[in-house]
Amino acid sequence: MQRTVTDELRGRLDGYRDWAVEVQRGLTAIPAVSPDSGGEGECDKAAWLEGLLAGLAFDEVVRYDAPDPRAKGGVRPNIVARYRGGSSSRSLWIMSHLDVVPPGERSLWTSDPWVLRVEDGRVIGRGVEDNQQAIVSSLLLARALMDSKVRPPIDLALLFCADEENGSAYGADFLASRHPEIFGPHDMFVVPDAGNADGSLVEVAEKSLWWVKVRTLGKQCHASTPALGANAFRAASDLVTRLASLSRTFPQSDAIFDPPTSTFEPTKKEANVPNVNTIPGDDAFYLDCRVLPSVPLADVEAEIRRLAREVEQAHGVSIALEDVQRAVAAPATTPDAEVVRLLVESIREVHGITPSPKGIGGGTVAAIFRRLGLPAVVYSKIHESAHQPDEFCVLDNLIGDAKVFAGVAMRCSPRPPR
Repeated sequence: MQRTVTDELRGRLDGYRDWAVEVQRGLTAIPAVSPDSGGEGECDKAAWLEGLLAGLAFDEVVRYDAPDPRAKGGVRPNIVARYRGGSSSRSLWIMSHLDVVPPGERSLWTSDPWVLRVEDGRVIGRGVEDNQQAIVSSLLLARALMDSKVRPPIDLALLFCADEENGSAYGADFLASRHPEIFGPHDMFVVPDAGNADGSLVEVAEKSLWWVKVRTLGKQCHASTPALGANAFRAASDLVTRLASLSRTFPQSDAIFDPPTSTFEPTKKEANVPNVNTIPGDDAFYLDCRVLPSVPLADVEAEIRRLAREVEQAHGVSIALEDVQRAVAAPATTPDAEVVRLLVESIREVHGITPSPKGIGGGTVAAIFRRLGLPAVVYSKIHESAHQPDEFCVLDNLIGDAKVFAGVAMRCSPRPPR
């Protein structure tokens, strides 16, 4: 069988393993933690990456800085690196993010989280999977094209964003709202920021997300005389148990999602009184809601407020709801969209499996591009070690992602869809 250009690119990618490790090493050594998490932001990491990009044959590298006085340099940098295709009528974007989360409890790491460790085909360090696997796999694809002196049918645009871990206000959201002109009406996106271990998850839809803080105010008193107070903790606990009814109130199901129903989970609990013998008058917990697009968030909120009023009357307390994060589901990318079809075909060729497009409960930056009316699909072959101690990236996964993206890039049609 005659080898194709895509086959040649994939073969070349196997020879980039050492380079992939060195790029991971350089990225890992530069903590890019958001000011929201106690860090300085992405400025140093972006500068290092700009130096790397300058050594490659990109046709254009442009930086878009979002002002943030809390960050080093007063900005949160976003970088677009473009490699022109046979036609510039549209672009295939591969979007990754520069920021990482803090290491967490250092005693749980077996090595320095900011010093790359290579072990048994894995690289270990903070950020190596989330999201440096995406950064490096997209760079590998670009380098393979350049070294082969091959131009894809359309432009390949690599987008390296800030602030994904804390909501994207200084990253993808900033670009979509302040610089929408960089995205063409017929562009399409691959976002390697979620996946699973066998590479079968091709994400085309997300649920609405609502994180809500539930604060209960009662009356503090001595625990030996509870009738003199109103136990905010007891009332909050009552509400938590009543919230279990939400899954029965909203039983809708959609098989494209996993799980197929909406979920409503109490999670974080704030500390109240510091001693045992005081009844708390102020208590707070958090609820994580992942709601099917067919279920209006307003309906969910109305039901939670109804349950809260019942608890207020039963316990003599007041309950307030405060949005922590609230995002109505973006329009789904249709499973028959070109970028989805090409991705599924390429995954079949590289990994020997045929994935089905799915929806997830978690939110990704793909939603930002979907709200622009652009098809976006989330894909990566990962072991989901993100945010954990000893976070790791399997090098075979990283190389495999680049091979999958090569198949997509080389088959994009220069003619925009009708």
